[in-house]
Amino acid sequence: MQIRELLKDKKRIIIKIGSSSLTHPETGSLNLEKMERLIRILTDLRNQGKDVILVTSGAIAVGRKALGLIERPTERSVKQACAAVGQASLMMVYQKLFAEYNQTAAQILMTKYTMINDISRTNAKNTFEELFKMGVIPVVNENDTVSTEELDLDFGDNDTLSAIVTALVGGDLLILLSDIDGLYTDDPHKNKDAKLISCVDEINDDLLGMAKASSSSVGTGGMATKVSAAKIASASGADMVITNGDNVRNINHIMDGIEIGTLFQSQKKQDFNIMDYITSKQYQK
Repeated sequence: MQIRELLKDKKRIIIKIGSSSLTHPETGSLNLEKMERLIRILTDLRNQGKDVILVTSGAIAVGRKALGLIERPTERSVKQACAAVGQASLMMVYQKLFAEYNQTAAQILMTKYTMINDISRTNAKNTFEELFKMGVIPVVNENDTVSTEELDLDFGDNDTLSAIVTALVGGDLLILLSDIDGLYTDDPHKNKDAKLISCVDEINDDLLGMAKASSSSVGTGGMATKVSAAKIASASGADMVITNGDNVRNINHIMDGIEIGTLFQSQKKQDFNIMDYITSKQYQK
């Protein structure tokens, strides 16, 4: 519990929410009530003087719904078309909800090129810093309309993106809102004896073997990508918590030091270089 108490003092917090946590499973439409609660919590964190970033999925899911597509598209051009429609709609909802609490939000769309190019990476970092000074909450998503898998310029999922952003801005806490309570010793949907792991102080091969792929038809990330994200965040000097996004108040519980989800403790590497992780094949699709 003492370790969890330290989370109360975190000053720069990145929260990632996935498509399955943003939408109603029955219809694929946005869960507006949950989004409103999320924005209220993020704004309250900002009101406490903390720097906050929201990394959000959902553009393709929202666009898919708007265009009347039942199944998640697999063809890249169709996914990019869905993202083009959905990103505008999603950001409009976020802007409206933030405005209800007199909080200014900014949209930042990134691709892997943003990070591998020295100039654009520096510009992105400077933009984040200026937004923090202005009291703005950046809303980040991958720019799916122009990301190009064939050129290895996509992150593959927003778990990886959120960890990269955490490293870029020097965040000290990353919270992944997932469709599961945390990391288990086995797939809890298949094994009733699977146990929730409360705290991880070292990410080794045994731990990676526990990470099972997600069965969600909405998002792209599974537990394996979340553990990979933890490797990046931890090495950069940030703690990371995986928790269930069904209840966004879990963010408050984490910030109150309550033992919930799986905490990956920071294991900062003195020779940490973000480019080593961005260019590693381990973090690509």
